[in-house]
Amino acid sequence: MSKEDPRDPADRTGEQGGGRGRGRKKIRPSGGYRQTASFQTATIIYDATWWFCEKFLDSRSRLVDQMVQAARSGRQNIAEGSRASATSSQTELRLLNVACSSLEELLLDFEDFLRHRHLALWAPGSAEALAVREVPQRFKGDRADQADLTDLTDQERWALYARWLEHTDPADRIPACPRCGKPMVLRTAKTGKNAGQQFWGCSGYPQCKGVTPA
Repeated sequence: MSKEDPRDPADRTGEQGGGRGRGRKKIRPSGGYRQTASFQTATIIYDATWWFCEKFLDSRSRLVDQMVQAARSGRQNIAEGSRASATSSQTELRLLNVACSSLEELLLDFEDFLRHRHLALWAPGSAEALAVREVPQRFKGDRADQADLTDLTDQERWALYARWLEHTDPADRIPACPRCGKPMVLRTAKTGKNAGQQFWGCSGYPQCKGVTPA
């Protein structure tokens, strides 16, 4: 015969998750996603995608709905995952995975747009791509305080990237190489008297060394 448990029954119920004992789970802090770099970046991507589709794509195209919804899904699932983190890490991770998948799908749509029009695609390590990634560092380096991009409003963050986001039709903006006719790529001079200045260089470099002023 087993011995009777001397503890109060109210304490024992907590072991099963239904009472006030040690088994009781606490609600963890959640939310706060509006101050995260991931949500703020996803907001810029969503706004930029909406503007891009409005300007460059036929509003009746199914692609417009697909791209806008993919951008929205990336943003909304970050927010939902942050809220869900209070009760379930598994749900949070699942929603964040959905956000990543949606943004990857959107990236492919943008790549398709460039490829179908024979326009240059920036490589991840290109000077153009690095210039975009260096915006946070340049912003922080220009300020005496410790502020970073997460302290700005959505409009202020947009303004930092406006030179890339608010461009004209890419088919008109990207010139053809005067030597071979291939699309040109916007580059930044690293040495010489023009160091730091941008210029158009042939996408066929080094086979073709055609250049033109930016």
